[in-house]
Amino acid sequence: MERCDLGGRRSGPVWARRAGPAAPRGLIVNIIHSVQGYHSKTIRFLNVAFDGSGDSLLAGDRQGNIYLFDLNGNRFNLVQRTMQACTALAFNLHRRTEFLVALADYSVKCFDTETKELVSWMRGHDSSVSSISVHGSGRYAITTSTDTAQLWDLDTFQRIRKLNVHQSVGIQKVFFLPLSNTILSCFKDNSVFAWEFDTLHCKYQLPSPVEGSVLLYKVFAVTRDGRTFVAGGKSNHLHLWCLESKRLIKIIQMPEKVRAVRHLEFLPDSFDGGSNQVLGVLSQDNIMRFINIETCKLLFDIGSPEEGISTAAISPNGRYIASVMENGSLNLYSVQALTQEGNKPPPSMFKVVQDGSKSTSETNKLIMKVTPGRSEGSWKSRGSKIQTRLLKLQGNASLENKENELPGGLNKKRLRALLKGFGEYPAKYRMFVWRSLLQLPENHLAFSSLIDKGTHSAFVNIHNKYPIKSRKLLRVLQRTLSALAHWSAIFAETPYIPLLAFPFVKLFQNNPLICFEVVATVVVNFCQHWFEYFPNPPVNVLSMMENVLAYHDKELLQHLIKYNVTSQVYAWPLLETLLSEVLTREEWLKVFDNIFSNHPSYFLMIVVAYIICSRAPLLQCNQAADFEYFFHHRNNLEITAVIKEAYRLMEATPLDIHPQRMLEDFIPLTKGQYPIFNKYPKFIVDYQAQERERIRQDEMEYLKERQLAHESEAKAEEQKAEDEAWYQKQKLLREAEEQRRKMLLEEEEKLAEQRQRLAAIKRDLKVKELQLLDASRRRLLNYQQDQLQMELKRLDDEIARKASMREQETAAAVQDVEVRRMELESQRQLFEQVAEGNVAKAEQKRIDTDWRLQVLQRLRRDDQDREKCYEELVKLLHDNRVREAELLKAMRETEEKKREDIIQKEAQLEEEQKAAAAADEHRKQFLDDKINDALELSEKLEREDGYFERPCDLKARRTERGVEVQQVLRSGNSCLNDLSAFVQSPHMSLDRRRELARQERELMAEVRQLRQRLISQAKSRHPPAHFPATTWTP
Repeated sequence: MERCDLGGRRSGPVWARRAGPAAPRGLIVNIIHSVQGYHSKTIRFLNVAFDGSGDSLLAGDRQGNIYLFDLNGNRFNLVQRTMQACTALAFNLHRRTEFLVALADYSVKCFDTETKELVSWMRGHDSSVSSISVHGSGRYAITTSTDTAQLWDLDTFQRIRKLNVHQSVGIQKVFFLPLSNTILSCFKDNSVFAWEFDTLHCKYQLPSPVEGSVLLYKVFAVTRDGRTFVAGGKSNHLHLWCLESKRLIKIIQMPEKVRAVRHLEFLPDSFDGGSNQVLGVLSQDNIMRFINIETCKLLFDIGSPEEGISTAAISPNGRYIASVMENGSLNLYSVQALTQEGNKPPPSMFKVVQDGSKSTSETNKLIMKVTPGRSEGSWKSRGSKIQTRLLKLQGNASLENKENELPGGLNKKRLRALLKGFGEYPAKYRMFVWRSLLQLPENHLAFSSLIDKGTHSAFVNIHNKYPIKSRKLLRVLQRTLSALAHWSAIFAETPYIPLLAFPFVKLFQNNPLICFEVVATVVVNFCQHWFEYFPNPPVNVLSMMENVLAYHDKELLQHLIKYNVTSQVYAWPLLETLLSEVLTREEWLKVFDNIFSNHPSYFLMIVVAYIICSRAPLLQCNQAADFEYFFHHRNNLEITAVIKEAYRLMEATPLDIHPQRMLEDFIPLTKGQYPIFNKYPKFIVDYQAQERERIRQDEMEYLKERQLAHESEAKAEEQKAEDEAWYQKQKLLREAEEQRRKMLLEEEEKLAEQRQRLAAIKRDLKVKELQLLDASRRRLLNYQQDQLQMELKRLDDEIARKASMREQETAAAVQDVEVRRMELESQRQLFEQVAEGNVAKAEQKRIDTDWRLQVLQRLRRDDQDREKCYEELVKLLHDNRVREAELLKAMRETEEKKREDIIQKEAQLEEEQKAAAAADEHRKQFLDDKINDALELSEKLEREDGYFERPCDLKARRTERGVEVQQVLRSGNSCLNDLSAFVQSPHMSLDRRRELARQERELMAEVRQLRQRLISQAKSRHPPAHFPATTWTP
């Protein structure tokens, strides 16, 4: 870690070798100010402040030493010793070399870092100044203490407004919002007001926070764009306000270690457009944590409980952080190094952030402390001696005459005695003594009214006649002369008034009011009768001086007359410049110490004394140019001798020629309003004013005409240039057009070739496309044929399965017939045994009836099952028909040539289907008839009384039943159990039985024949190789 000890040095390097981005904890340099001696000690730094660029830093210590650190040049300089502890600093004024410092005596001073001189001294606070806020333009400042806030104009260093509050409320901070003309005031009762800078009217007040989030605001920060306002206090909560919507947008809770917030400041970023996202929060544990207000994440922190931070400042460019440590040293951190350490991997990031937080205050290395020098001490001791003498003189003030009493507790007679004893007033108290001697009224309102009238037209271009190097001095001179001209018109016409006022302007440039009143007092009292012969020099005053010179040195006067040197040559240049051309600063101040302490005639005596004391060189001059040069340049004269000679002249001059007889006694300016000054020929002044105005108007007209001429000439030149440019442009356009035509022809040829190639490529692509379409069509046809073949194969399998099922049903029917025959045989035997008795007959009749009923029920069930089979078959036939339609559609597209054959086959299939449907209908009708006959037979048997039937009827009935049974067997849908209805009575004859057996054998033979015929029909009707693509319909 680089360390710099300022010691007793006034200047020097800040660091021997600058730390790079990889500096440990981001710390660039640690600066201390140690004093060696019998008791070695370290002087503590108190405040730091960056300039507008962020490359320079001011630091103030407890003894009032102000150091300037140039970070780019690696130099520090002691710029001021205030001998008091500083409470606040500001280094972003519009004059880059000036800075403001608030001191422990409640005053604010402005110093220049280059000249190291006091620029202004501003008073008005009754308590310590805690903060200084500078407007974005750098021309206005607000100083804040606990009881008041004051707005200052940094051009004139005059107080513009003062904000007073009730003592019970108190002010926390008042500051300018960046990039706006708004002033924000924060009070101890948590109220925040916004004021318009120009009118100081209240724009708005921030509302009270919601319940549960109230905290006592102590510290504040605003983003660079002035949109977000952050406040904190004795809590770990931060309130974020949106100043555009005037509402609380977020409450950030800091870690539990944070119990109070001591300082807030945003870290600038060059790429965020002023909407800063990183906020530095200094808490009670002396650690400054930097958080992202959007993500509420801790980025890094600086400081530690062992090396705590007291206060910190961040450079406007966001490169450095300067922190005043608790031990009084100053640390300067690099933000770049801190952010690099913050981006390390997670395990090491926490350690780096802790160390890096110390390195963030990059500007800390700029703060250095220096011990006070010997020269200041000697001046202080001298001033203290003079002050002691003054106090002794003031102790006897009550014995003096009231006529000699002056404001401020001074006595004019005693001041004269002091002046005669020392030859001059103490430099430290000279301004105070002058103000008392001249009895300045300090009419602020009257002076403000004169200043508000603006710059007088006579002094608008004063810089052309008097090119003063210092712009500030020129500006104060212009304002003072304008105020004099507004006070009295004669001063606007007097050519020598700037020469007369300039010494006082240079002396009182930091207090324009005092400067104006001193000049006005000098004009009213020490320039009496000067303007009576305007625009000529004051002949009467010059005559008085010539009389005095003739009385005291007639030889010298005769020598001057001999060479035609009048009083306008030897006296008037000294009068109109107030001796400032021929005297140095110290000599001039000493002379005016005596002039202000005596009668106004003493001023004339001083001029005469200067001439008399210069008699030796004047007697050697014999040319008018030599005399003029002598009275316009400094000469080797002892000013003390001149002053003594003036006092001698005051005493030795007779009363009849003494200027005191012609000049009035000293009359101070009146309080409240300045007196009217009209001791001049008004008609001449008015005439000159009118002439000046006429000349000004003529000059304005001439300037207008010249401006019009210049404008016309400029327009002509511009028109000529435009014409030339137009012709040149047309030429370039023609050349470009020819070039474009050539390019277009080349492009058209290339395009024709490309079109030919493109047409060939399109033909090739078309051929390939047709080939691909043909191949895909063929592939689709093959696929469809394969699908049709698979469907036909499936239908063939389905038909074969149904044929096998039909054969199985036929075999089952034959077996049922055989079983039924056996049943009939057993029943016949049973009927023969039961025929003997009535009981047996009745029982048999009941059994037969039950059996018939069972047969009827079985027939109904068989009919139902058969109906279900028909429905399933209809469904299958319908599905086959749908599929057949799809296949037919595909076959139409693929096989146009076979369409006629397929139509013929479809017609044959439809005829067969119709025949099959008619046969099925016939079988269904036959079954219905048989069921009806069986029901009628069962009813008839129940009505019969006897057990036997007539042989003829039975035979006929048997014959009919045999025919019906054969039809049933042919249809394949009847049950052989229906033969039970034809069972004969057990009392039938043997012949009858034989007949029945024969009929049964015939019936069986017919059944076999029927089976064979059905099988042959099925085979002929559905050949396996050429099965048509049709479906069955019921």
